[in-house]
Amino acid sequence: MIVVDTNIIGYLYLTGDRSPQAEQALLKDPIWAAPLLWRSELRSVLALYIRKKLLDLADAQQVMDEALHLMRGREYEVVSHQVLDLAAASTCSAYDCEFIALAKDLNVPLITVDKQVLSRFSDVATSLAEFVGG
Repeated sequence: MIVVDTNIIGYLYLTGDRSPQAEQALLKDPIWAAPLLWRSELRSVLALYIRKKLLDLADAQQVMDEALHLMRGREYEVVSHQVLDLAAASTCSAYDCEFIALAKDLNVPLITVDKQVLSRFSDVATSLAEFVGG
């Protein structure tokens, strides 16, 4: 099991430069976990894609459905005090700290491309490229 941030989930469903790495990550470890926050973050990304006419509404809804299916049963609430402790001890956002808190709680790595998270929380965060071996 790994914790993935919303960017990694998005890369899996929204074609881009990092999509192949996200697919490799899923093959390497298909048990992905995330805080419930990922849903709102992905909906926000999908809304932006709709507004920019990169996706139509039906396609965005399909992406959301597929992502919900992938993450079903592995979405977690996080402890607010832990999130705030992590945020207070770093310059990372509370949003980012939700993913960090979950990874620490589950004792698994957080896979991300966020340079700030990777720098500040190198004890738990691993880059997507490093995770897939390249």
